Amino acid sequence: MNASEQATNLELASKIATVVNLFKFEFPDAKSDLKPWKDDPETRDLLDPDSIDIGFHFPGISKSWRSRSILIQIRFYQDPINDSRRAIGLEVAGFDHRGEAWRLSTVENWSFVGKSEPSPQVGDKLKQICRHILEVFNQASV
Repeated sequence: MNASEQATNLELASKIATVVNLFKFEFPDAKSDLKPWKDDPETRDLLDPDSIDIGFHFPGISKSWRSRSILIQIRFYQDPINDSRRAIGLEVAGFDHRGEAWRLSTVENWSFVGKSEPSPQVGDKLKQICRHILEVFNQASV
């Protein structure tokens, strides 16, 4: 679900801003997009209410990213027993003019799959950002 729609309180808005800042600190050329999904009936039917989705766009095809746009989906689990919500993983995908070029999931083995993949340096930075994002969303509220 679009990050702009998930920012329903100050705490979530602050955490979403932290994610954007983490990414832009490492990749300052990227432009953030808090509404990566179109607002039409077909797209709304596909959206996951248990995710926060943020897009990042580069000014052209990035050779180190091997893509032009990145979609980060932060996935959550709502525990029905203790009513807690926590981030359980991230799905990150890179897109070029042909569509999805690569994908990274933190749920299993943290490896890239697809037609191409980012350079090793970018891949390592992205994995570090993913670790920080999980920490941000799973830290206890003050």
